[in-house]
Amino acid sequence: MSDDQPTTPADDSELTVDAAAVTDGAYTLAVADFDDTDAAWAAYELLKSIEDGRTVKIEGVIVVKRNADGELEVQKATDHSTRRGLGWGIVGGVVLGVIFPPSVIGSAAVLGAAGAATGKLRQLHHKSELADELQDAIEPGHSGIIALVSDPGAVEIQKALDKANRVVESAVDDVVAKDIKAAAKEAEAEEKAADA
Repeated sequence: MSDDQPTTPADDSELTVDAAAVTDGAYTLAVADFDDTDAAWAAYELLKSIEDGRTVKIEGVIVVKRNADGELEVQKATDHSTRRGLGWGIVGGVVLGVIFPPSVIGSAAVLGAAGAATGKLRQLHHKSELADELQDAIEPGHSGIIALVSDPGAVEIQKALDKANRVVESAVDDVVAKDIKAAAKEAEAEEKAADA
């Protein structure tokens, strides 16, 4: 079990990471806040370049923009895949649906088939406490990255997110991560069936 305390930066130019959880710590949901979409995309591209499936495991990432009303718009769900084949956009979409209530997700269509599976996950794992912890991490008018990673402390991940205004992390246990990945596989299969 871990009981991490928020870190205090030495000066205002450093990244602030807030984390608190009781879990086996197998995975971490991270929400990073950026001033604009270009900065979020730059971080996304860095994450994509460092993920190798062995030392740096990133299960899913999605780039979003939060409008002035607080509604989230997915900027683009990419087809970049993990080494195990799941698309980052699909996993990221499931994570988005687990963390944020449907009322703030403006681009619900991007969740597609993930919507039903995500609803089941929200109920199954009673994610209100997780949502409360993470959903306000991206300020209105800002953009962000929502990611499921295995080791957020990896130097490469920290460097990729170092331009963020702040990163809020919540450790999730292996069961939740497996359920997220299973929901993503289900959504991916439904998408393929619909396209056929």
